[in-house]
Amino acid sequence: MSSDKLLMRGNEAIAEAALRAGCRNYFAYPITPQAELLEWMAEKMPQKEGGTFLQAESEIGAINMVFGASAAGERAMTSSSSPGISLKQEGISYLAGADLPAVIVNIMRGGPGLGNIRPSQGDYFQATRGGGHGDYRTIVLAPSTVPEAAQLTFEAFDLADKYRLPVVLLADGMIGQMMEPVSLPTPLEEKDLPEKPWAVSGAAGRSPNTVNSLALGAAELGQANERREKRYEEIKKKETREEIVGSDRPDLLLVSYGTMGRIAKSVRRLAAERGIDLALFRPITLWPFPQNRLRQLSKEVNTVLTVEMSSGQLIEDVRLSLGNEVETPFYGKSGGAVPGPGEILKEVEKYVP
Repeated sequence: MSSDKLLMRGNEAIAEAALRAGCRNYFAYPITPQAELLEWMAEKMPQKEGGTFLQAESEIGAINMVFGASAAGERAMTSSSSPGISLKQEGISYLAGADLPAVIVNIMRGGPGLGNIRPSQGDYFQATRGGGHGDYRTIVLAPSTVPEAAQLTFEAFDLADKYRLPVVLLADGMIGQMMEPVSLPTPLEEKDLPEKPWAVSGAAGRSPNTVNSLALGAAELGQANERREKRYEEIKKKETREEIVGSDRPDLLLVSYGTMGRIAKSVRRLAAERGIDLALFRPITLWPFPQNRLRQLSKEVNTVLTVEMSSGQLIEDVRLSLGNEVETPFYGKSGGAVPGPGEILKEVEKYVP
């Protein structure tokens, strides 16, 4: 990690972190509120040796270009916002079916449909449930600050290569547009990048590789999916991440992620002024969801309140994790509205004696 701090917009920090992680292939199509990410790549990528920036003719074209670059053994990334990510879903399924690593950035906006360009968290289901067709998963990382967005982007490339699957960085328009001081990761050198003996390349000196997601036989496809499932189980055991703030026995446990996880820290301070001991559980990996850690924390409380910028999506994983052991109310707003600390505190006070 570099010791120098730069004041950067979230979109710019994500782009620069990707470059420092060895990404030399970026393909995308413009959409608000992530346009600055594409603009940064358009300026900086051609300056890198071997760097390829291409504004594709569509989101569908962009994700398939990522497929080609990844199949050739390159670190590749695309970015978009909600409706653009919807268009990429078939390609993401193809990446997963071909066991190809890639990083996909979604700076979420209000929806469904074209919706609006305000920050939202309505793409949780799309990201954590695969989004496309077939039996597959993607690792989903959810930053709550600009520095964390940069660090998780950097780490996303390693996770993608380690497990040979797409990794989604799920942020929202607020994180993409806000500016904060950032200490960027130290750039990787070519020698630091992992070898990829499975990649398609010139056949000189060895047998050529083939990369595709086609398996016509039921047994063949079933076995391939079983191998992936074993990988997914390994990811569940090794890669869950969360942030926990507060005491072990609070009056109430608040669960939020991303921007709402950030706002929840202000709620904690307001609650403390009212004599309420409020703890925060912020999942950083939305998949795999850190359900075991949440279960442990919930044993010391009667109520676990989930707050998000949606009609209720994260809440389903909270309730799947906790069952009927504790009360699990929900508070959220959709359409691009951002709940403030004061109104969330009023909701907290409904459940604290």
